[in-house]
Amino acid sequence: MRHHRKNTVLAVAAVAALSLGLTACGGSDTGAKDAGSADSAPRAAAGAGDAGTSAGTSAEGDPTSPTGGSTSGDSTSGGATAGGSTGGGKGTTASTASTGSTTGGKAAAQAPACAHGDVRITAAKADEVPTEHIVLTATNVSGRTCTLLKHPLLAFGPIQTAKDVPAVAKSRPAVPIVVKNGEPAYANVRISLGGVHEDNKVVKEFTVNLFASDGPAEGSIVVKAPAGGLAVDEAVAKTGYWTYELRNGADDF
Repeated sequence: MRHHRKNTVLAVAAVAALSLGLTACGGSDTGAKDAGSADSAPRAAAGAGDAGTSAGTSAEGDPTSPTGGSTSGDSTSGGATAGGSTGGGKGTTASTASTGSTTGGKAAAQAPACAHGDVRITAAKADEVPTEHIVLTATNVSGRTCTLLKHPLLAFGPIQTAKDVPAVAKSRPAVPIVVKNGEPAYANVRISLGGVHEDNKVVKEFTVNLFASDGPAEGSIVVKAPAGGLAVDEAVAKTGYWTYELRNGADDF
């Protein structure tokens, strides 16, 4: 009887010890799992942070990014374009010249070409001896603004047989010559090399034609030569373009 009770007590003690061992093992596993979970959380957070940083870097700096890269690139490009456009428009000589040319072009577009009845043309000898040049003055008498296109078309003799007088390219102005009513424009004309030459002919009057937008205009202006007439050598004669005033260099020929 005592032996049986002793065995029963030992069995109960063994079961209790086994239960405690199992509980301890279960607690240890749970703790390990909790520790693992706690450890994995910072790693996951760190991984998320790294992913965010990577995504941010890609969005801002990667030109292949469909959102960030594209937006950043477009923004930068737009800024450069705007800055370049503003600087170029206001600060460069070329732009300033372009602006002046554009302004002149608009005025010319609004002002029709001067016709032969719109201007009065006179001729004066240049201040030189012997006379090699004359200066033509075309005064607008039309009562409105008009544009003198290109250069005078000169004929020192009958129009049908007179030799064409070529224009000097370097005298061409940068802008159209738009003249208001009552205002003048000028053209320098070489008529000879000076002195007496067998090919010189005395001219008492000559004709001037103007240009229209599509070529030589109809109608001629007869211009009287200065007192005493002009000794003209058609072989060397040449004309400058119409200009607001005669210029050193451009109208020296």
